[in-house]
Amino acid sequence: MNKSLISQTFSKTKNENRPALLTYTVAGDNTKKKSLEILKSISNYADICELGFPHNTPIADGGQIQTSAHRAIKNGIKISDVFSIVSQFKKFKKDKPIILMGYYNIIYQYNENKFINKCKKSKVDGLIVVDLPHPENKKFALKCKKKKINFIQLVSPTTSKERLKHIIKDSHDMIYYISMLSTTGGKLKVAPRKILKEYNKIKLLDKTKNIVIGFGITEKTIKSLKKADGLVVGSAICREITKSINRRQNVVTNVTNIVRKLKNKIK
Repeated sequence: MNKSLISQTFSKTKNENRPALLTYTVAGDNTKKKSLEILKSISNYADICELGFPHNTPIADGGQIQTSAHRAIKNGIKISDVFSIVSQFKKFKKDKPIILMGYYNIIYQYNENKFINKCKKSKVDGLIVVDLPHPENKKFALKCKKKKINFIQLVSPTTSKERLKHIIKDSHDMIYYISMLSTTGGKLKVAPRKILKEYNKIKLLDKTKNIVIGFGITEKTIKSLKKADGLVVGSAICREITKSINRRQNVVTNVTNIVRKLKNKIK
């Protein structure tokens, strides 16, 4: 079987002896056109791009991402726009993995099969559905797998060892480890050393799985976590978008600078 783009990316970053850098931006922030420009530009430094579905009642997202989502919704972003952003991006960079991240009710309302087919058509590589936990996600994950779309499971510091084993066994090419019990962009209340200790316990259960760490990662903390397979930065990017808009500065340039700096820290 051909290795997925996500899998190939982790092989590449492991060969380069560094973690993969994953970025998160909200589709349509602050306009459809602008969010595509940001995506194209940061993909020069990011190894994997996560694109969020704007949502009006996000349960895991902190203030920075909520602000981004609010801007996108206010600008009239629709699901079809999100897929069109992905399609256009993939024409520009077909080998850059793109992961859509969102909430299940959007998928449910859209229609599960239609949604997965649309992901396939627009060349989405993976899906993170924040509020569709294991084992409730088994059927959905299987549908994704049939279409060669990675369904990305979430685990956290409170996931029991028994549960971890099941989740890891069922997972596809990537697992997302939530580093701390808070919403995104929370201050890192846990020492990076402690995060890595917990992370390594999960890693030991199956060394072949790629596990990324997300939540609370900034320019200050990223270097101390570079032993992970991958690191996700979202809120720091959304914060920069907000700042640039408020100051009427060039959003694309400013955000790209941040991503470049993050990348340099983990080389």
